[in-house]
This record gives sequence, C-alpha cells and structure tokens, in this order.
Amino acid sequence: MRIRAFKGLVPKPELVAEVACVPYDVVNTTEAAALAAGKPLSLLHVDRAEIAFPAGTDIYSDQVYAKALEMFQKLQGEGALVRETEPCIYVYQQQMGEHVQRGIVALTNVEDYDAELIKKHEKTRKDKEDDRTRLIDTISANTGPVFLTYRDAPAVTALVNAKTAEKPLHDFAAPDGIRHTFWRVAGGAEWIAAFGAVPVTYIADGHHRAASAARVARLRRSRNAQHNGAEDYNWFLAVLFPASELKILPYNRIVADLNGHTPEAFLASVKNIFGLEENANPSPDAVGRVSMYLGGKWYGLRCTADANAGPVGRLDVSVLQNKLLAPLLGIDDPRTSKRIDFVGGIRGTDELVKRVDADGGVAFSMYPTTVEQLMDIADAGEIMPPKSTWFEPKLRSGLAIHTF
Repeated sequence: MRIRAFKGLVPKPELVAEVACVPYDVVNTTEAAALAAGKPLSLLHVDRAEIAFPAGTDIYSDQVYAKALEMFQKLQGEGALVRETEPCIYVYQQQMGEHVQRGIVALTNVEDYDAELIKKHEKTRKDKEDDRTRLIDTISANTGPVFLTYRDAPAVTALVNAKTAEKPLHDFAAPDGIRHTFWRVAGGAEWIAAFGAVPVTYIADGHHRAASAARVARLRRSRNAQHNGAEDYNWFLAVLFPASELKILPYNRIVADLNGHTPEAFLASVKNIFGLEENANPSPDAVGRVSMYLGGKWYGLRCTADANAGPVGRLDVSVLQNKLLAPLLGIDDPRTSKRIDFVGGIRGTDELVKRVDADGGVAFSMYPTTVEQLMDIADAGEIMPPKSTWFEPKLRSGLAIHTF
C-alpha cells in the first residue's frame, strides 16, 4: 500500500474540540444543525452547509456549496484551522468504554482505489456520491477521512506502540463520551516504508467519500493539460486501522407489519424455517443466531446458511433476508422497501422493543458481521447486503484536513 504524509490543515490545539465534528453522513440536516448550534467553529458548517439556510432549502443547491467554501475559508482566515509547516502523518486513537482502536491518518492514492488495492464491499448511491464529489471539488479538500482497515502488520503495530507512549498533540472527550487522542509524526518515512509491506486495504466505512475523491481526481485530470500524477488531487485522506482492533456492532432490522399474517401463523412459519426458542436473550451470542422480538417476547432463531453458500450467502443478514424477510414478510428489496427500517447496534435492543411496542411489526436483533467476513467478501469482489455493518466509534472529521 502507498501512503503519503501531507502538509494539511489542523485545528489550533485549544480549539480542536470546537472544530472536530461527527461524520457528515451519520446525521440529517436537523441533527447537524442542533450539533452545530452555538458552535461557529464546527466543521459541520462546511460538511453540512445547508444548516445555514431555512428549513426546506434544497441541500444540493448552488448556494449550499458556495456557503461551504465560504465557511471553510472563514475557519482558515480566523485562525481556527492552521497549515502544518511540514508534511506529517498522524496516529489517531479512539476509546469508547473499554474498547481502544488506533489508526494512522495519511493520504492514500486514487490509482490504488481504482486498481482494487483499496477494496470495496458496498455499492454507492448516485445522489450521495454526486454531493460529496461537488463539495470536495468546490473546496479542494477532503474534510472527512475514509475509514480503512488492513490485516495486522507487526512493523506498523510496533511503530504505533512506540508513538502512543509519547505525549499527544490532542486529547479530548467528545460530547458522546468517546475519547480522541492524536499524535503528530513529521515526515513519516519509516511508517510509509512499513505500509509498503501491506498488500491491500479494505474500506470499512466511507465508500461515498472514497468514490467521490476518485471522481474529483478524474475531473481535475481532465482540466489539467499538464497532469503528471504527482498532484495532490491524486491522493485522498484516510485513517488506516488494523483489523484486530476494530469493533463492529450489529445492524438490526424492524419490519413494520407481518405482511398479512396473524402472529400465530407467522410464528409457526418462522419455527418451520429456523426453529424457535422462547424467552431468548435479546442479543444473540454467536454467528448463525438471530433474536426476534414480537408481541412483547424475544425468540431465538437458528439462522443457518446453506452448506454451498458463498461469503455473502453465509452472512446472517443474507440468510435472514433470503429465507424469512423476502418469502414470508415480502421484503424483496431491502434497499428500497418502505416497510423495513435499520437500527444501528449503538442504540441497543431496547430501541427495538420501544419501536415495536409503539408501532407494531417485528424486530430482528443480529449478531455482528465480523471484520474477517467483510474482508473475505471484498477479496471475492462481491458486495455486502445493505446495512450489514455498523462501526463504532465513528471517526471525527476536522482533526486533519487534506487540501489540494
């Protein structure tokens, strides 16, 4: 893998907690506005610039992108974001409760993305990709990093262990309680060499950011008669984490109704498909187990894949979709069906109980997809089903920004 140090924009140390923000795609406009209220330095004013306009404003309008550029320039002009004096990479540690993960913030190459050395496992939506492409091109910057993972490399781990024993550049707790610690590495030649032994990386989160960065690079090449491949627009911002340190939470499902079945008939059909254990634990404890909430009770399902199934077909979410959600509940396409909703595991199983008790329907509590499953699917060149993984903690945007 090629990584590169960069002379980016970073927040003044005393302002880092004010500038850094949640990723643009984990909040809607209303939530972004609430998080940025009273925080004029929040990068959300750039990443979600529609919050400056009245409710109902088209979030893809020209004025929104013009506002993003204005706010980005303002953060620099007022000194909240300052330019590094030399190329750097960074070590970024996150702590959520007892869980700690440590990644390397650096630039990765668009050619590696196009050549599948940076592997994908999701499809992107055109509207979301168009939006980030235009934002990146308008402000000439990657404000939010792509979340990459790789199979552990001892040489990289040794460098991280040594660096994290030093005093950090930033160390703060975000409003959600997650602690973010940041170390600067000037130059980083040893780190760049160590990553040369890493054969491939995998997108854990940020498919739209990566696809948009690649599109911007193509746009810039088409406009640049002197393009030679060394330009900064050929690189994009990423954080690279070893697979062993990542935490995937389940992505649970709620279906709004029983597709015309009575509860009794539905339970009988589920029992025929998967078996049924009453008074099950709301959180399944192994791959191949799903917990189902219906009528005030939890049931355990044995969600066994077919013996000849491929890496996608072996996923619990695939087995549930193919053997129950589609044939029994009529959810033929979970990407477009209005009758199914997805609830990130960070909300816990109480959220499933609350929703079903209030609105009816049925909920399914999943065992988390593993990082190894994700990498196997990407290695096979296949696409994961929608809403298969929920990574926590989320990366903060704005700790280091790549401009070009």
